[in-house]
Amino acid sequence: MSESTKILAAPPALPAAAWPLGIAGVALLIIGSFLSWSYDGSILGDLSINFYPGALQILAIILAVLALVLLLAVKGPLTTRLGHWLDATLGLRALGLTTALFMVLVIVAISIESDGLINVNPGGYVSLAGSIALLVSSRMVPVRELRDLGEARLPGWFEILSIAILMAAVLFGAAYALGLRDVWNFVLCLVFIAAVVAMLFRTGVMTWIGHVGQRHKKVLTLASFAVAFFFPFTQNGSDANMSIATQVLIFAATAMGLNIVVGLAGLLDLGYIAFLGSGAYVAAMLSESAFATIDWNPPFIVVVLLGGCVSAVLGLIIGSPTLRVSGDYLAIVTLGFGEIFRLAMFNLDGNNGPLLTNGPNGIPGIPDLQLGSFDFGKPHTVLGLELGRFSNYYFLLLILIGFIILVFSRLNDSRIGRGWVAIREDEKAAEAMGVNVFGLKLLAFAIGAFLAGLAGTVKAHQDVAVSPGQYIFLESAFLLAAIVLGGMGTIAGVLLGATILKLLPEKLRFFSEYRLLLFGLLLVIMMRFRPEGLVASRRRQLEFHEEDEELAEAVEHELVEEAK
Repeated sequence: MSESTKILAAPPALPAAAWPLGIAGVALLIIGSFLSWSYDGSILGDLSINFYPGALQILAIILAVLALVLLLAVKGPLTTRLGHWLDATLGLRALGLTTALFMVLVIVAISIESDGLINVNPGGYVSLAGSIALLVSSRMVPVRELRDLGEARLPGWFEILSIAILMAAVLFGAAYALGLRDVWNFVLCLVFIAAVVAMLFRTGVMTWIGHVGQRHKKVLTLASFAVAFFFPFTQNGSDANMSIATQVLIFAATAMGLNIVVGLAGLLDLGYIAFLGSGAYVAAMLSESAFATIDWNPPFIVVVLLGGCVSAVLGLIIGSPTLRVSGDYLAIVTLGFGEIFRLAMFNLDGNNGPLLTNGPNGIPGIPDLQLGSFDFGKPHTVLGLELGRFSNYYFLLLILIGFIILVFSRLNDSRIGRGWVAIREDEKAAEAMGVNVFGLKLLAFAIGAFLAGLAGTVKAHQDVAVSPGQYIFLESAFLLAAIVLGGMGTIAGVLLGATILKLLPEKLRFFSEYRLLLFGLLLVIMMRFRPEGLVASRRRQLEFHEEDEELAEAVEHELVEEAK
């Protein structure tokens, strides 16, 4: 560990009852998990068998073991090994709260699924009592001052191994969660993941992982793409899950383009979905569909470039007259542009305008892509596993999003990127320093629109049809929310935000009537507890936490390193 990692204050005295109560809570949680939770064995993966834990009971045991490790780090044999560099007290508080929430939801789920609390067996109540005891114990443990673990350095092989373990956990966690068919099982799995992630954040482990990722960027990038590449091989040929995965990648690729406009240049665009739609319509009109309106079928690489260029031209058209305004006025203008695009697609039906889009009927029957002899519509066997149609598009989209990430990162590190950031921070100051404000704003719009157009060309073939109803304002709002939720100006944050906002509505369809309510609550919670986003850059963190002197010093240190 680096010498800069220091203990900021002596640990306060631990109440006599806190530690034994926590140990008792862990013991009750584990014992209850080996007993039957439910009288009805047909719900929640069969939790009705004694001494044979089901999937949810295994998750409860994992939470109990993690709590035990933190308790032993607060007081016990692990204090000297972990307690001096892990903030175990805050981690224990986060884990106690989420574990209690997990068990309460389990009891509620059993009650709803089997018509009454009478069907909850004693094991469920024992585990619930254990989680409550753990929660009370965690609140009794005094909070210690948080130490900065970012500078803690371990052997290079260990740091690389940590990245590999983390990526493997992400791969198998995603595969397991997507494989859950029961809604309650999926919700409880999300609560478990949230508990583990909250614990990692509060103990400071995620801070350390973030710095490890900065020190081993190439390893982290290769590991991330390896996880994404192997994901289809974990789905046993499931077209349903791979369909969701392709939609997530399209959404993420589009959000990365918007991230240039909003995250780097600081321009609020509420009509960005129009650029995705323009690329999709170009691909549809040039396809071999019986309803296509242009009698020209160029190779797909030509279609991709045309779709991107058409979207970029639209970005220039909307940007030229409107980028001289800013703030709320720019938001209103871009919102209007998004609606103009949707209505224009309705009117280009041969009656109210040229026959290009078939009006409200759209262009259905778009054939699958075929590059050479490879047909994206047919399943293919790789390594003994059959990969279906959506897996084929998934790999194509993986290449596309890799290209988009490369473009974004190169631009972010260039003079153009620094100019965008200067405009975002203070447009007047940037202009006074000689930055071509209008030109860089226009370039941000054009590049962002181009990248969205590329994603749209693939989306048209993957969806088999395009219609104006696919490109409504709500989609633009969700794209913007993905950036705000994940962390503006970052790559990992936007990918995470896009995954959350696209995956959850697909898996929680029974909440369809309350989707916007849940979406609003999520944003409110984010703005309260982490306004800079889930994965925020140091600069964005400092904007929201100006009083944090250690963070200011860390940002200053990073800026000096970048200047060198």
